[in-house]
Amino acid sequence: MSLDPYKLRLDFPILSETMPNGKPLVYLDNGATSQKPLSVIQATNDYYAKENANIHRGVYYLSQHATELFERTRIKTSHFFQAQCAKAIIFTRGTTDAINLVAQTYGRVNVCEGDEIVLSVQEHHSNLVPWQMLAQEKKAFLKFIPILEDTTYDLSKLNEIITKRTKIVAISQMSNVTGTVHDLTKIIDRARQVGAKVLVDGAQAACHMPIHLVDLDVDFYAFSAHKMLGPTGVGVLFGKEEILEAMPPWLGGGDMIETVDLESSTYAALPAKLEAGTPNIAGVIGFSHALDYLQNVGMQAIKDHERMLTEYALEKMVRIGGLSIYGTEDLDKRGGVISFTLDGIHPHDVGSILDEEGVAIRVGHHCCQPLMKHFQIPGTCRASFYFYNTKEDVDVLLHSIEKVKSIFGRVVRK
Repeated sequence: MSLDPYKLRLDFPILSETMPNGKPLVYLDNGATSQKPLSVIQATNDYYAKENANIHRGVYYLSQHATELFERTRIKTSHFFQAQCAKAIIFTRGTTDAINLVAQTYGRVNVCEGDEIVLSVQEHHSNLVPWQMLAQEKKAFLKFIPILEDTTYDLSKLNEIITKRTKIVAISQMSNVTGTVHDLTKIIDRARQVGAKVLVDGAQAACHMPIHLVDLDVDFYAFSAHKMLGPTGVGVLFGKEEILEAMPPWLGGGDMIETVDLESSTYAALPAKLEAGTPNIAGVIGFSHALDYLQNVGMQAIKDHERMLTEYALEKMVRIGGLSIYGTEDLDKRGGVISFTLDGIHPHDVGSILDEEGVAIRVGHHCCQPLMKHFQIPGTCRASFYFYNTKEDVDVLLHSIEKVKSIFGRVVRK
């Protein structure tokens, strides 16, 4: 079933805003963070205005009510992503925090000198730097799955990359630069053959398509609430229950303990063991309403709408002279992200001129410096769509790109 972006936009106050230069906002930086509907904004405000109390500790009504709302989000998240169980959902500060948690707990215990950690050349820094730090500490080796010219994974030498020495494979499901959506089946199967664990960076995929964690059958899956209508400062780590049970805590302190003596402590059961300290309660409650909103819209409908926008944009962008697009041409393997460059024009200049037209895109290396080096460019311009974007948004983007070329004295069309 198709969605109506014009109707849905009414739920997002910021999408009606006018920029200081008088131009209406055309928000195309959803890869960085999504906008928030009124229901999420109101829920977050209501917590502070009417329900503010710490969770898991108080016997009074406000504390118990806040705890119920918080834990209800955990159950809802488990159902939304078809996870193993609610205890397998760990709330973090974001995808970066979730990946670091795995590196510093499972990784520290299970990776030894001479072992291997497998990544890809197109990973976000959040799924690269934590493993670099672990490898340096443990004297382990990093190995990388290369990409083909169309930016899909090159699996031709997968058996040589993932070996019996591989302990962890940490891989993204959708590139935040190119929008390429990867079929992870062969990578997961090969990891299973050698007994390696698989962590999937789902920061981009989780917000744009249906994700069934039981079917995906990975050991860890990490994503952020703020990219899927929720507040910032909230992330989710899914892990298989038996693996999470065996992992030591990462942070020590309140709520993750069972008993504490002066010399030693015992730790709480899941999920509390991995959630030390007072969490972002308002953010988690707001995320519950974001999940409700996405459920009502439908993740398949979101995926289909973004495909339509991407196809519409690509058909027009390929006719712009001097414009290079990065990523696969196969729309079945592409999400709603388009990275491009204009010959002889720095991405920062493009972004600044587009801003004058009210168009918000992301420019730079997108926290993927190794991928930029692979492309032999300093950075790209990235337009990223969500379900509230329209063809008119794309048209404004295209018109603004033509303005950039006009300003720099180049021919607008071939």
